[in-house]
Amino acid sequence: MKQELRLSGTGGQGLITAGIILAEAALLDGKLAIQSQSYGPEARGGASKAEVIISDEAIHFPKVTDPDLLLAMSQEAASKYSHDLTAGSVMITDSLFVSDVPDFGGKVYELPITHSAKEVLGKALFANIIALG
Repeated sequence: MKQELRLSGTGGQGLITAGIILAEAALLDGKLAIQSQSYGPEARGGASKAEVIISDEAIHFPKVTDPDLLLAMSQEAASKYSHDLTAGSVMITDSLFVSDVPDFGGKVYELPITHSAKEVLGKALFANIIALG
């Protein structure tokens, strides 16, 4: 079993932290995992992504090449990081920030992630943790 996951959004939303947490959880579960990250020169406000690969077998390349899942927490991230999704992929979007979902033929779940963080926990800061759940 191999899962390739891309968590994307705007710098400052905590998606790199979420990627690290996800990879660490996989390791604690006895899986192999690798996490990489990318963000533009504007660390706060520009597009950012964390990629996590979780596998039962050796991981030979540290980048996501065939994403099973894309979490898009901003419109820019949904547009920029959905180019290699396939009909077998799943996209989860934050419905507060993503209004134009790219058509890729797979499943899409539009969830009120940031809204839930504000309403339930009192701060948008926790949206990354809600998205992991």
